[in-house]
Amino acid sequence: MVEIYRTKIGKIPRLDYRRIYEMCQRIYKNIRSKSKRRPYVRSRFFDNEKIFLELFWVHLYDKNKKERISRLQYFLIALDLLKNSRCKPTSKENVNNKAELLHRFYGVTPQGEEFFVQIKENKHSGQKYFMSVFPVK
Repeated sequence: MVEIYRTKIGKIPRLDYRRIYEMCQRIYKNIRSKSKRRPYVRSRFFDNEKIFLELFWVHLYDKNKKERISRLQYFLIALDLLKNSRCKPTSKENVNNKAELLHRFYGVTPQGEEFFVQIKENKHSGQKYFMSVFPVK
């Protein structure tokens, strides 16, 4: 059975792309200013290990504008899940790269909207990267 993290934070309201992007960038800039090197959050599930955030932005630009807006709406919720969740994710080996594990956390907003947060882990170094957040379709 999949464990579900129930967040207390609602998703960012649907705004035009520029406004929602700027809101998320302000949050990201605040996190980035706390580190001298790569921005990260610490995860309770992974025993306070760092989860690096820059891969999310690279992955986001591969999507079309409608998909970007949808994913940016869940950005703040995803950070909450990464920081506070103790729920066990589903994990599997990346089919494209055997040296990576993909962890998928399942969450629900207070309004009942379901979403996934995906983390990529390098097996050799143990480093974890926040890849994506998206609603369950």
